[in-house]
Amino acid sequence: MPARKPKLAVWKFTSCDGCQLSLLDCEDDLLAIADRFEIAVFLEATRHRARGPYDVSVLEGSVSTPHEVERVRDIRRQSKFLIALGACATAGGIQALRNFRDVRGFLDLVYARPDHIDTLPTSTPMADHVPVDFELRGCPPSGKQIVEVLGAYLAGRKPVVPGHSQCVECKVAGTVCVMVNGGIPCMGPVTQAGCGNLCPSRGRGCYGCFGPMETPNAPSLAAWFGRLGQDSRDILRLFRNYNPETAAFRAESERHG
Repeated sequence: MPARKPKLAVWKFTSCDGCQLSLLDCEDDLLAIADRFEIAVFLEATRHRARGPYDVSVLEGSVSTPHEVERVRDIRRQSKFLIALGACATAGGIQALRNFRDVRGFLDLVYARPDHIDTLPTSTPMADHVPVDFELRGCPPSGKQIVEVLGAYLAGRKPVVPGHSQCVECKVAGTVCVMVNGGIPCMGPVTQAGCGNLCPSRGRGCYGCFGPMETPNAPSLAAWFGRLGQDSRDILRLFRNYNPETAAFRAESERHG
């Protein structure tokens, strides 16, 4: 009798679906994953939906409504292994910019009937609400890294993802430093690698999509930004971007707020 395949569920919360698209973009690698897992829930790819419990649940998006608080708790109860996927699920995402303002002001500005909107005052990561077994950063995360995490689960080992900064990827690729050579503000020195050296290789500064690396020295980098002519407002915006709720980035942005 063939061994039972582990059940994989992919869930969407407050997000743009980009992380799920990164998984779909894996194409041939995704077919290999589909052969090793039973795809129980993945509404971005199929309408099929199987009941839990699930061996692995992948969560995309942040928690930003009362309903999502209850929903993530229910998914946690049904899941043996829980993966938070992407900047929204690991750090609140771009929508965590609301955490620095009164969200009611946005509702009153945008909606004709804001009293119909049921939302929380903050956008928060999954780990603020339930125990998470692994966090994979990125906006969006690398498809190869997603495959690595799922493959590691099947092999019973720890996933191999970088903890070093984006600067290491620039060095490996032979990319000339855009900040030293071109005077372009770049978040690379404090940002975890993982994008494949995307922006610096095209002459642009890193935007910090993958969040802080293991030991970020944000105050030192902010001082360099000041030497490049960036004022406090510019520096705040550089740190308050894709991962504004991470401890290191939030602390540095508030120093310039």
